[in-house]
Amino acid sequence: MELPFSESYKIKMVEPIRKSSRTEREKWIREAQYNLFRLRSDQVFIDLLTDSGTGAMSDKQWSAMMLGDESYAGASSYFKMKEAIADILGFEYFLPTHQGRAAENVLFSVLIKEGNIIPGNAHFDTTKGHIEFRKAVAVDCTIDEAYDTTLIHPFKGNVDIHKLENVLAEHHDRIPFIIITVTCNTSGGQPVSIENLRQVRALADRYGKMVVFDAARFAENAYFIKSREPEFQNSTIREIAREMFGNADAMTMSAKKDAIVNMGGFIAMRSKTLHEQASVYNIIFEGYITYGGMSGRDMNALAQGLYDGTEFDYLDTRIRQVEYLGNKLIEYGIPVQQPIGGHAVFVDAKRFLPNVPKEEFQAQTLAIELYLEAGVRGVEIGALVADRDPVTRENRYPALELMRLAIPRRVYTNNHMDVITAALKNIWDRRHTITRGYKIVNEAPILRHFTISLDHA
Repeated sequence: MELPFSESYKIKMVEPIRKSSRTEREKWIREAQYNLFRLRSDQVFIDLLTDSGTGAMSDKQWSAMMLGDESYAGASSYFKMKEAIADILGFEYFLPTHQGRAAENVLFSVLIKEGNIIPGNAHFDTTKGHIEFRKAVAVDCTIDEAYDTTLIHPFKGNVDIHKLENVLAEHHDRIPFIIITVTCNTSGGQPVSIENLRQVRALADRYGKMVVFDAARFAENAYFIKSREPEFQNSTIREIAREMFGNADAMTMSAKKDAIVNMGGFIAMRSKTLHEQASVYNIIFEGYITYGGMSGRDMNALAQGLYDGTEFDYLDTRIRQVEYLGNKLIEYGIPVQQPIGGHAVFVDAKRFLPNVPKEEFQAQTLAIELYLEAGVRGVEIGALVADRDPVTRENRYPALELMRLAIPRRVYTNNHMDVITAALKNIWDRRHTITRGYKIVNEAPILRHFTISLDHA
């Protein structure tokens, strides 16, 4: 008899979570102005808002924290981080930052000027926000297959090389770099192949452009490469990671994802000159160049987390749990982005709630319904995240209108996944009765989804 698959870890500590009534949840979400970010954590039963900084650290990471060096300059924790980045990712120069969007802020302060064009594969919200804040333009060059949630394609995060070349040919002088997100969050946690990275690198070299990776989930991307790209089926995750980053000049990372820490990030680069330029902004925005807004204990945990996060057994357990949830939803006919991504299941809200007008934010409506049904908090990756056009100030309606269920690392069991499945099945069964969504009451001028206020349409 074949043994069933099981987790590659055992549980050493637990945290209680509270169940609530629907009456309580109706009151709480109304008080939160129908913004799931505004809910208190103790008002949530299963929290799938994000996988960023919400994972459970390992015993090795906790041990490393106890040895953190809190010196202001030149701490040993900085050098542990430097050694791990050089060993796993292959970059000689790096700057610590307190999280991924801080890394973007520092690096983009050097690289982006007003009027620039930044092509890439479906820029995520903070990436696009930092680009547009600098009065530059983000151009999406993702393959068309990514926008058909029913289509099975192994690498839906890939860049369309023809789209990219057209942008480079037309706007060569306005493009400082190409950015590739691995895995691509906005298209559903979808991976990018080594073959595609090599093609982007060759095109960038032809036009004399830098390639920058947004590498928050690089290890999950490497797992998919091992699973789906025949050339690398016998390679280790770390060997694949080195091959991936061999195609990049620089990278940003929110280490709160694949390095499994609660806070931290960094910029890494090959150029000493770029390091020196970015150091100026790092000191202004983050702190001295050997701590960059991070405590020594967190740098130690991050360094160890890079090793933990690139272990195959850990990744296999992690991604199989996400697949477990996705496959259960598919069994019930619930529309999700396929194949299932690395860090989350993305429910296709357009197909789930066809009677809700797009102007009333289908994915946000679905996310609120899920919270009301079972106290499960997801997040909208759709028109609210897409924000308004910087010029016309009209709402942008992206090709994908998704509700993301991001699974924290090593936190929930498959029993929790079954609760989520049952809740969504209940909503699916009454989906045709849901005909109205929400309207905006108040919003920030950029990255509005974090603080927006809504009401019933």
